[in-house]
This record gives sequence, C-alpha cells and structure tokens, in this order.
Amino acid sequence: MADATARDLGEFGLIARVLERLGTSPAVLLGPGDDAAVVAVPDGRVVATTDVLVEGVHFRRDWSSAYDVGRKAAAANLADVAAMGGRGTALLVGLAAPADLPVDWAVGLADGLRDEAALVGAVVVGGDTVRSEVLVVSVTALGDLQGRAPVTRAGARPGDVVVLAGELGRSAAGLALLREGTMSGPLVDAHRRPTPPYDLGPVLADAGATAMCDVSDGLLADLGHIAVASAVHVDVDPADELFLTGGEDHALVATLPADAEVPAGCRVIGRVLDGPAQVTVAGRPRTGGWDHYA
Repeated sequence: MADATARDLGEFGLIARVLERLGTSPAVLLGPGDDAAVVAVPDGRVVATTDVLVEGVHFRRDWSSAYDVGRKAAAANLADVAAMGGRGTALLVGLAAPADLPVDWAVGLADGLRDEAALVGAVVVGGDTVRSEVLVVSVTALGDLQGRAPVTRAGARPGDVVVLAGELGRSAAGLALLREGTMSGPLVDAHRRPTPPYDLGPVLADAGATAMCDVSDGLLADLGHIAVASAVHVDVDPADELFLTGGEDHALVATLPADAEVPAGCRVIGRVLDGPAQVTVAGRPRTGGWDHYA
C-alpha cells in the first residue's frame, strides 16, 4: 500500500518493512530478529553513546525528510564515538511514533540511518518501536577503540594547543535560513545532514590528543566541558558568533601537546592555559551555546 501507515502494518509489520532496508557487517555476529543482537568486540572494550531526537525540538518534518533525520540521528552518535578516538560499529534505534505515521517515513529514516552508518562501516543491529503522540528517534551507537586509550575530556594540560577538525557555524546558519523560509542551499543542507569528520577522531587520538569532544552544543559550551573536566583555562581565537556558539555541526575539538604535529584537516584555534576552569575568547570570558533547559 503506497499510503500505508504504522497502524495499517502493525508493529511487527512496520519492523519487517524497516529491516528490509538494512545491511550487515563482519562485526555483526547476530543481527536483528532475536531479543538482542551480538556484535564482535575485537578490542575487548565497547564505546557506547546515545542521543534522542524529538520532533519540534531537533527536527521538523516540513523542513527535513525522513532520510535527513536518519542521517542526522546517526551522525550525532557516530561523532561521539569518533570524539573518544574510536570508530562506530553498530547502531540501536528506538522509534516512538504516532499510529498515523506513514510507513514511507519510517523506511526513509531507516535508509538515512543505514547510509550514514555505512560511512564508518557501522550497521543498524536492532531497536524498538512504540506508539507515541510525539515522534521521537533514539539512537545508541557502539564503537571500537581499535587498541587505543579512550580520549576523554579530562586530559587537557597547560601548554597544549586547541585544534578543530571540521566546520562550525554552518548548521546554525542553515537553521536561521530555514526559519526565514529558505528551503535549499548548502547551509540548509549542513543543518539537515551534518558531516562530522569521523576519520579525524582516531587520527587525533594517534597524534597524541590529550582531550577531545564532539561539538554539538556550540564551541564555547563544549570547550567548557573540557575546561571543567581538565581543570584548565581554555582560550580561543576571535571568531564570529555562529562559529563560537552554533551547534549541531558535530565537528571535533581536541587539545594536543604544543610539539605534536597537527594532522591534515585540522587547524589550531586556541591554547590551554594554567588557571581556573573557564573559556575565554582572546582573553575575555565568554559563554554561549545550546542548553535544553536554559
């Protein structure tokens, strides 16, 4: 049925339709269909992270296709794995949806999740569906450190440089354009489908990164996490407001020893200083970024 809804197919019919869209990988020992999946862990440790996307808060169906939402939901999680110095291996997806949700929307979501995960060699291995008045997509990502020590937020040291991998401000600029009625263009695309620098997470870890973080809530906010966890003063170079506070680009910000080689595709944007835990811009205290409850 071309116009079928979740109610028409029922829970298990909807799940079966979604599973048709998904693939597998050598890391998946047992895929969807049982009470749980089984995923190989060559490193002996699992990186695990989760994000929840709520319609009206993180996405709007009149602005983004289901495929866009799938790509964005996967990217938000896989970027967190990269920020630990790892590579994503598997995704678990929870979908809470109204009974009148078009089946084609769920299929598009699955395609987006599948294609974004494929960029790092990961696959969707399972999940759950429930009826809800609000459309919610919850994704949990699992990842492999490939023998590396995890790069946390707590290792930055005075004398380190602050390094950025990826772009900042583009998603926020795209959101502003959507609010003004502009429905297409590269900045709007950047909001709908962020492009995290997945490969540079492990590269930065191998280069000696002392701390690292995914920039999802804005550079100042996320550097604030590193400053507090590491008990250091982080000073960044002057930049425009969207660069400093715009969220959802899922770039990576890391600290490296001053004598370390900055990997290709990264650039120095600041330095780590001794002093109280804070973030400054050219020496002046600054805050800003996204806070769900602010």
